[in-house]
Amino acid sequence: MPSYTVTIATGNQWFAGTDDYIYITLVGTETCSERTLLDKPLYNDFERGAIDSYDVRTSENLGDLVFVKLEKKKYWVQDDWYCRYITVKTPSGDYLEFPCFRWLVDDSEVVLRDGRAFLPQDDKTSLVKQHRQKELETRRKIYKWKEWQPGFPMSINANKHKELPRDIQFDSEKGMDFLLNYSKAFVLMSHPLCLALEYVMEHWKEDFMFGYQFLNGCNPVLIRKCHKLPDKFPVTDEMVSVSLERELTLEQEMEAGNIYIVDCELLDGISANSTDPCTLQYLAAPICLLYKNNQKKIMPIAIQLGQDPKENPIFLPTDSEYDWLLAKIWVRSSDFQIHQTVTHLLRTHLMTEVFGIAMFRQLPAVHPVYKLLIPHIRFTIAINTKAREQLICECGIFDKANATGGGGHVQLIQKAMKTLTYKSLCFPEMIKSRNMDDVEEMPTYFYRDDGYKVWEATKNFVSDVVSIYYTCDERVQEDEEIQAFIKDVCSFEFPKSVKTCEELIEYLTVVVFTASSQHAAVNFGQYDWCSWIPNAPPTMRKPPPNEKGLANVNLIIDSLPDRGRSSWHLGAVWALSQFQENELYLGMYPDEHFIEKPVKQAMEKFRKQLTEISSFIKKRNDGKKLPYAYLSPDKIPNSVAV
Repeated sequence: MPSYTVTIATGNQWFAGTDDYIYITLVGTETCSERTLLDKPLYNDFERGAIDSYDVRTSENLGDLVFVKLEKKKYWVQDDWYCRYITVKTPSGDYLEFPCFRWLVDDSEVVLRDGRAFLPQDDKTSLVKQHRQKELETRRKIYKWKEWQPGFPMSINANKHKELPRDIQFDSEKGMDFLLNYSKAFVLMSHPLCLALEYVMEHWKEDFMFGYQFLNGCNPVLIRKCHKLPDKFPVTDEMVSVSLERELTLEQEMEAGNIYIVDCELLDGISANSTDPCTLQYLAAPICLLYKNNQKKIMPIAIQLGQDPKENPIFLPTDSEYDWLLAKIWVRSSDFQIHQTVTHLLRTHLMTEVFGIAMFRQLPAVHPVYKLLIPHIRFTIAINTKAREQLICECGIFDKANATGGGGHVQLIQKAMKTLTYKSLCFPEMIKSRNMDDVEEMPTYFYRDDGYKVWEATKNFVSDVVSIYYTCDERVQEDEEIQAFIKDVCSFEFPKSVKTCEELIEYLTVVVFTASSQHAAVNFGQYDWCSWIPNAPPTMRKPPPNEKGLANVNLIIDSLPDRGRSSWHLGAVWALSQFQENELYLGMYPDEHFIEKPVKQAMEKFRKQLTEISSFIKKRNDGKKLPYAYLSPDKIPNSVAV
């Protein structure tokens, strides 16, 4: 009588084990085994972290194994179970791996294929084709689209975290850490400050620090080279000549590539927070002109605090100390609003959720692109659902702390969506579109330099994996599932299809890079740069000055947020900047969705490249008073999870 040895691994997360009944059926090309209860006498089966083995005897050889069917039935009370994988040893001594990595909830079943990846056109039998189709039909009933606000990217159809499918909810310990981090913020000041924060607190008033943040702070994506001043920003040579060091006119400096601009036009017309009638709050849409001096430092030379030059004077470094300081504070506050709502929330969190939902709806677990992307979607839909539940909802933390609260943040995303394009998520294209790609011209733009390295390593890895399964462009065009995935994402200025291997590689690189590296670059420095309130005020309590000579210390203090809003802000930027326990960083793939040796070799090559990049960044940062490490791969989590 043939005997199959089945080994089952239970997850390590909290409450992964179960006391429910677990049944297994082995499905082969010739026949099926009987439905077998997996239960050892006097033994506690399927405990958290356990690896248990069982013998499944059959009356005849099953042929080649096609599926493993698992069923969970209630024993006493419903007890969810997380199965990591199943290994089957056949009577001939062969080992087959069946990745699972999912929860079995209530009375449920799951049918698993072995761990080899297949494109849909490579499945030849009706049995596996039907399984593939049934999996997607089930997923599409679970993962439904919903428009949380008009004009927003589509999101998951769930109002609360507990309504999400169990497979994409936070582990209990992960969710608990997220909530506890807010309370931790209020005892922070009793601990030593990080070096970056200390440096910011000491130098935040200085022009070089103001300019440096546009290169390597939390929001290093707004600065662009300026070859011609916009009509709405009438800076003259006479105004700024004292700030220019090369004996050139302003126009000549622009021609030489030494002038840069930051325009916060997105904030123009956005409603300021009015949720508290006792405290008026204000927004501005400033324009800032910056100059690369002889030391190649970026220095501010002119600031206009609104888009209309008739109503807004141009503040200069030659103005009074407090006029100039208050103008810079307004720019920093406006930069914070755009960073938090557009650069961070929209362009990493919400976009990654779109990719994730489309992946679940259109790619079965056997598809190589599903296996490639699933580690980079981990917990993203969960954290976004919590954000809609606690942060950006009515009476959420945005309302309590930010000038864009009370609906302004919704308007800002709606406005930003009108200019969001696929190419703007392609890192090299995004840098080049702002004319910031010349390393010699701007040697201290570490966000760009490190981003190039990580983008290239990520693209090489994606290319290595894609080339294993797509040997020619026709294979991409014939893959109905990948085309459906691309089409499901396409609700705005994104490709409607991919026709070549190169297009697919770039597209998947965008997904992985956005979910990991870009999010790390704009998220994990928030406590460093934004916790010193004058450097990144989340709101302003006085309107921007419309004439010079008004500013003094008292006006600045009265303009900055009060203690209550500052506390909410501090708690938020602390929580958002924290890595989680047992964080999975870029290149770490403990859940083996892929079993093929060529893919594992590609992963090892990827990890080696990432280690080399981390070593380079560490060496470059040695001795720097203000090191830049946000894009060091050993500090880049695999996914948007906080």
